[in-house]
Amino acid sequence: MATLAKSVPKKKSVDRESVFAAEFERHKALRVIAVISILALTIMILVGLFAPGLDYSLVQAPTLPVDSAAFVDELEPLVNSKITKNNQIEVIKNGSNFYEAELQAMREARHSINIEAYIFHKGRVTDDVLRVLLERAKAGVRINLVVDALGSLSTRKRYFKQLKEAGGHVEWYHPLRLHKWFVSNNRTHREITIVDGTTAFVGGAGYADWWRYASKDEPAWRDTMVRLQGDAVRGLQGAFVENWLESSGEILDGSDYFPPLAAHPGSSTALVVTSTPSSGGSTRARVLFQTLIAAAKKNIDITTPYFLPDRSMRDELIRAVKRGVSVRIIVPGKHSDHAVTRSSGRSAYGDLLRAGANIFEYDASMIHAKIMIVDRAWGVVGSTNLDSRSFGINDEVNVAVLDPQLANRLDEDFTDDLQRAAHITLEDWQKRSALERAFEWVGWVIERQQ
Repeated sequence: MATLAKSVPKKKSVDRESVFAAEFERHKALRVIAVISILALTIMILVGLFAPGLDYSLVQAPTLPVDSAAFVDELEPLVNSKITKNNQIEVIKNGSNFYEAELQAMREARHSINIEAYIFHKGRVTDDVLRVLLERAKAGVRINLVVDALGSLSTRKRYFKQLKEAGGHVEWYHPLRLHKWFVSNNRTHREITIVDGTTAFVGGAGYADWWRYASKDEPAWRDTMVRLQGDAVRGLQGAFVENWLESSGEILDGSDYFPPLAAHPGSSTALVVTSTPSSGGSTRARVLFQTLIAAAKKNIDITTPYFLPDRSMRDELIRAVKRGVSVRIIVPGKHSDHAVTRSSGRSAYGDLLRAGANIFEYDASMIHAKIMIVDRAWGVVGSTNLDSRSFGINDEVNVAVLDPQLANRLDEDFTDDLQRAAHITLEDWQKRSALERAFEWVGWVIERQQ
């Protein structure tokens, strides 16, 4: 009996060992599956973030003059936009001027105010804006504000409490949520303000103090907005409605937003080019820039705050230089707000400088204007940078205007900016330090996301 009693625990011990071994094998398989899944997900994320962008090239170089009706007729379907010809467009330089113009237009609103902003940072400028929006909301004006959740991450929802209580509507574009993971890298980079569906402001500036007020260490930023009146405003309103729908689920319609078309004294020909990346990475903004650069016969002047041209864009600019086009590019200098992006962009100088392009680094302040002037005929103003994010990831909007007077007005500012910029020569570029070259390499790794 004693022997039998001793054998029973041994049997239980064997059973436990078998169960443990079975559990181990089962969990081991789960662990292997988990590791493989994590690796696969990591690879998918890395490929999505850092895979090469789409190559762009025209089947044949444009031969039509850029100011010809035939060229405009061809450009219209390429960028999927509508030509409008009765527009009055005013260039407004720097925050001290364009914020006052925007606030005055808002004060006069009778039906609606729509604002889409990548940057809407709490401060003196946005306090002024919210005071006007609150007063207009109490007067019955429809207020709709969509703010990018990442670009304005530091701005809290409670900042808009009074406006919402007064009837204003505030939405966040692509908030950082688990169910939004697969679109979280797509941001709205558009900066649009539209009043009563008749007056619009578009350009490089959102709403933040650094565009208007100098800080202890930094001067106010240099930027440009344009004020539009005329049929092109409807295209900008349509761009706003697109992202308002995605953020709120509402389609804005009716005469408060789309009043009847009316005769207008302006005569500028304009295309509103909205840009949202396709599943394959193509965007209308890139088609616009690539086509105009390829068609240029005399001059290409570009101002951009973030200069990270991919190989296709560099090749297009080099081809322009080789056919005798003057190419001048203004980028930020020592006041750049993104040191890594500046270093990454400087790595692209070499090929352009060797070809004969002229590159200038603006030293007076951070320059944030996004402008291209082609053959003193076309002026492009909007939110697009010469980088991969603008050309393949973000939602952007640009107004391309065929009007020599407007192009000359933009050229006046470009010429003035040149006086505050250092001309970078090939010799200067070749003398950059080993540390700077190292930063360029680091920037190259993450170039697609800058």
